[in-house]
Amino acid sequence: MQPTLRKRQNAAIQGSTFLSRHGSKNVDSSLKKPQFHLDLWLCFTVQNWLLDLGRPIVMIVFPLEWFPLNRPSVGDCFHMAYNIITPFLLLKLIERSPKTLPRSAVYLCIITFVMGASIHLVGDSVNHRLILSGYQLHLSVKENPIIQNLKPATLIDSFELLYFYDEHFGHFMWYSPLFLILFLYFTGCFTHIKEERRMPLSAWLLLGPSALYYWYLVTEGQIFILFIFTFFAMTATVMHQKRKGFVPDSNGLFLLGSFSVVLLLLTVWVACLWNDPVLRKKYPGVIYIPEPWAFYTLHVRRDG
Repeated sequence: MQPTLRKRQNAAIQGSTFLSRHGSKNVDSSLKKPQFHLDLWLCFTVQNWLLDLGRPIVMIVFPLEWFPLNRPSVGDCFHMAYNIITPFLLLKLIERSPKTLPRSAVYLCIITFVMGASIHLVGDSVNHRLILSGYQLHLSVKENPIIQNLKPATLIDSFELLYFYDEHFGHFMWYSPLFLILFLYFTGCFTHIKEERRMPLSAWLLLGPSALYYWYLVTEGQIFILFIFTFFAMTATVMHQKRKGFVPDSNGLFLLGSFSVVLLLLTVWVACLWNDPVLRKKYPGVIYIPEPWAFYTLHVRRDG
């Protein structure tokens, strides 16, 4: 009896020592074989394209003129669905992480994300109605002809406040927690298993649509600094983990590959519009990345 009891005690001690070194939950990302989360990444890609990027297409099929302008449109309903589904998918993604992440930080990010996306929902809804009335996104609020004629003049300040909430507060509170959650998840996507050092075919098929959506977020949301900071943080994490003998698994490669393609698309986008004088005036800062909607109202809609 005593030898058996000692063996059990030694095993318990070894187990507690192992857990203390590698974490009490999901012991270590290298000990649990990771798998590509096709179901989640597919849901992310489909809902991003359908509920976010797809809203302009929906408004072509169901024009704003078909509905009272003082009521939500079909596109607005799509945005509401996005604000509900995306936080749910982000929580499911965190649950799949091989690394235990701080729950308080995750919940705070989700709450901030929902608030920022909701602010943007209101601003974006008003924006599309203004475009229908002749508002030009490549001009500032005060430079727009339909705004200049408002009486009293203090109404212009109200529209500038709405623009500030949408373009600055809304985008910052929407995108910052989104990229932070993706980075936190990325820090757990490392392995030493040879089979997981490459992406499956399904990941390659989703890479293009995923990268194109993130390109849209960076350009339309004017969040290049946030994006490039996240990308550099991912790259630094990869270099740090390589010193320990770990490399990104299929999920990590998918995220890193998506962000790398975004950087390439941004370079091409800026190069094509580098000498546009109107957009240069609209975006006078050091970082020149025009918004797709500004390009649309300047070149596509005007020519049409």
